[in-house]
Amino acid sequence: MTAADVAAVIDIDRYPLADPALVARVRADLASTGCCVLPDLVRPDLRETLRREGVELAPGAYYDVETVNVYNTDPDPRLPDGHPARVPMERGNAFVARDLVPRDALIHRLYEDPAFQRFVAACFGLDEVYELADPLSGLTLNVVVPGRSHPWHFDTNEFTVSMLTQASQDGGVFEFCPGIRSAGSENVDDVRSVLDGRGGHLVRRLNLRPGDLQLFMGRYALHRVSTVAGGRARHSAIFAYSERPGVIGSPARTRQLFGRVTPAHLAAAARTVRVDELMD
Repeated sequence: MTAADVAAVIDIDRYPLADPALVARVRADLASTGCCVLPDLVRPDLRETLRREGVELAPGAYYDVETVNVYNTDPDPRLPDGHPARVPMERGNAFVARDLVPRDALIHRLYEDPAFQRFVAACFGLDEVYELADPLSGLTLNVVVPGRSHPWHFDTNEFTVSMLTQASQDGGVFEFCPGIRSAGSENVDDVRSVLDGRGGHLVRRLNLRPGDLQLFMGRYALHRVSTVAGGRARHSAIFAYSERPGVIGSPARTRQLFGRVTPAHLAAAARTVRVDELMD
């Protein structure tokens, strides 16, 4: 995508991606709450195209309603009864894999755009970000149909960029608990309090709109999308980048999300490097 193409997709007058003041604004929000929303990043005349492309992609989502915990780990009976990992939840959201997203789709063009990537890197205080080498993850469409939710969880990536492409008629609210854990501490007491309804004071809520860009530190923030209601599904594009090149998801997590793995996942499994001491 050229600079002219970026201006044709993004409201560049409102959001000049190379402007240090815009980057500073995002960084301030991230430092404060781990989350920043840039409303109406996509030009108004393209929001219907953005929505329509998501609707066309949604039938390709992998659906598998399953019982999970906040860490998306296997049950461990050695943990005490009060541990968050032993609190079951139903995950009903679905993902469209990257290899099903056309390269000319708006979300694909943004994900690969160098100027957009430089902006994301600057916002997170990085020299550079890399597209995931994973053939299925990296760029996905998250689909939550009426009656379903994306329950409380932590991201495997330290940061995520996303964009709502279609809002639900009701429900589907993004809720998060900024900094509820750290790289060296799970802080299970606070996590459990959110799961059992006692931690409402830790929860923040966002009513996102189609075309809004969200930058989020989801590795350490417990978050969810509440149950979608009404007759319309909630769609959001997930732009996942990494601080290092060559990142590929684990076979277990990949199969959980997409119902399949590729030879690339199997080959990379032995090369996994941990960057923290957390359960997931």
